[in-house]
Amino acid sequence: MQTNLRPRRPAAPPSPGGDERAARRRAERRARWLWRIAGYVFFVGLWQFTSSFLVADFIVPPPAVILTEMWDIIASGQVWVHFGATLRTIAIGFAIAFVLGSATGLLMGRSRWWEAFLSDWVMATLTTPGLIFALVTAMIFGLGPTGPIVAVVVTSFSYVTVNVVEGVKAVPRDLTDMARSFGRGPAQILRHVYLPFLAPYFFTATRYGFSIAWKIATLAEVIVGTAGIGFMMRQQFQQFSMRGFLAWVLLFFAFALFLERVVLQRRMRHVLRWRPEVAR
Repeated sequence: MQTNLRPRRPAAPPSPGGDERAARRRAERRARWLWRIAGYVFFVGLWQFTSSFLVADFIVPPPAVILTEMWDIIASGQVWVHFGATLRTIAIGFAIAFVLGSATGLLMGRSRWWEAFLSDWVMATLTTPGLIFALVTAMIFGLGPTGPIVAVVVTSFSYVTVNVVEGVKAVPRDLTDMARSFGRGPAQILRHVYLPFLAPYFFTATRYGFSIAWKIATLAEVIVGTAGIGFMMRQQFQQFSMRGFLAWVLLFFAFALFLERVVLQRRMRHVLRWRPEVAR
């Protein structure tokens, strides 16, 4: 019985360049985290110095007092009730704005007639301060959740539309011409050419539009809300409780930062992991 044994090829040695790049990326990540932590330490130190030596502590309470108040809000369960109300407003409003903005952006990017018809109105909503929409919707819809939702839709819509329009215009003409030459219809070109190419633009629109939605939802709740983060800020302001007001502001900041850094950015890196500049 014969056996044919072939000599194994020696494993390729690791690439020195690859190891150096990986080590450099790790060093860059460590440096970014150190500078980020240093920024928080500096801010908290400046806050403590201001509260101790520059102004009275009932005007600017020290960080420890605000942390205690934040914990009391969390322990009481209020944070889940009011954050849930704000998130519901943002989820409904931004979902509608994203669908309308994406459809409008595709129309404007692919047709100069639609762009001429809609561009001025999109630019008007983009440049108009969100406070105006919050006040207008408050006057139209009064107290309740409808006004904040409509304000979120109107303000976020233009950010989504503008990003999608720029993405559609950046699609290489060669790709669409090649798809047509192979007999692909408009629906297939949209599905297999435009949508994959627009993925980074959709994520950019989501990040900017979502941040605007947070601000407008909270602002509208301050004006006419009956629940939500903005409603609680207004309540603490009316009581002139800087302690409670800052506690809700910092809870808002922490939650918004969590959604941005942990949810949106991680999801973006996962979907766009084929792009080296995003995946690293």
